[in-house]
Amino acid sequence: MGKLVRRLLDGEEILAEWSASDPGSYEAAAALFRHELETGHTAAVVDGPTFKSVTALPEDAELVIVTTAMGGG
Repeated sequence: MGKLVRRLLDGEEILAEWSASDPGSYEAAAALFRHELETGHTAAVVDGPTFKSVTALPEDAELVIVTTAMGGG
Protein backbone atom coordinates (compact mmCIF):
# COMPACT_ATOMS: atom_id res chain seq x y z
CA MET A 1 0.00 0.00 0.00
CA GLY A 2 1.24 3.48 -0.83
CA LYS A 3 0.55 6.69 1.00
CA LEU A 4 0.73 10.31 -0.18
CA VAL A 5 1.06 12.78 2.68
CA ARG A 6 1.50 16.53 3.05
CA ARG A 7 4.11 17.70 5.54
CA LEU A 8 2.73 20.29 7.94
CA LEU A 9 4.29 22.22 10.82
CA ASP A 10 2.51 20.01 13.34
CA GLY A 11 2.73 16.65 11.57
CA GLU A 12 1.43 15.08 8.39
CA GLU A 13 -1.91 15.05 6.58
CA ILE A 14 -2.80 11.95 4.56
CA LEU A 15 -3.84 13.07 1.08
CA ALA A 16 -4.32 9.67 -0.57
CA GLU A 17 -3.62 5.97 -0.26
CA TRP A 18 -3.44 3.35 -2.99
CA SER A 19 -3.08 -0.41 -3.30
CA ALA A 20 -3.03 -3.10 -5.93
CA SER A 21 -6.35 -4.43 -4.59
CA ASP A 22 -8.03 -1.12 -5.49
CA PRO A 23 -6.95 -0.28 -9.07
CA GLY A 24 -8.65 3.13 -9.20
CA SER A 25 -6.94 4.29 -6.02
CA TYR A 26 -3.56 4.80 -7.74
CA GLU A 27 -5.07 6.86 -10.56
CA ALA A 28 -6.85 9.08 -8.02
CA ALA A 29 -3.66 9.50 -5.98
CA ALA A 30 -1.62 10.29 -9.11
CA ALA A 31 -4.12 12.97 -10.17
CA LEU A 32 -3.95 14.57 -6.72
CA PHE A 33 -0.14 14.34 -6.83
CA ARG A 34 -0.02 16.16 -10.17
CA HIS A 35 -2.32 18.86 -8.81
CA GLU A 36 -0.06 19.39 -5.81
CA LEU A 37 2.98 19.82 -8.07
CA GLU A 38 1.08 22.19 -10.37
CA THR A 39 0.27 24.42 -7.39
CA GLY A 40 3.92 24.80 -6.43
CA HIS A 41 4.58 21.92 -4.08
CA THR A 42 7.53 19.53 -4.28
CA ALA A 43 7.54 15.82 -3.51
CA ALA A 44 9.95 13.15 -2.36
CA VAL A 45 9.81 9.38 -2.01
CA VAL A 46 10.89 8.17 1.40
CA ASP A 47 13.03 5.03 1.39
CA GLY A 48 14.25 4.38 4.91
CA PRO A 49 16.54 7.25 5.88
CA THR A 50 16.78 8.63 2.33
CA PHE A 51 14.54 10.96 0.36
CA LYS A 52 14.47 11.17 -3.44
CA SER A 53 12.80 14.05 -5.25
CA VAL A 54 10.11 12.90 -7.71
CA THR A 55 7.95 14.53 -10.37
CA ALA A 56 5.70 11.52 -10.96
CA LEU A 57 4.01 9.34 -8.35
CA PRO A 58 5.81 5.98 -8.20
CA GLU A 59 3.18 3.26 -8.05
CA ASP A 60 5.44 1.03 -5.93
CA ALA A 61 6.35 3.71 -3.35
CA GLU A 62 5.28 3.13 0.23
CA LEU A 63 5.47 6.80 1.26
CA VAL A 64 5.59 10.01 -0.77
CA ILE A 65 5.76 13.35 1.03
CA VAL A 66 4.48 16.59 -0.50
CA THR A 67 5.74 19.85 0.95
CA THR A 68 5.82 23.52 0.11
CA ALA A 69 8.80 24.41 -2.00
CA MET A 70 11.39 26.25 0.05
CA GLY A 71 13.11 29.30 -1.33
CA GLY A 72 16.67 30.11 -0.46
CA GLY A 73 18.59 33.28 -0.44
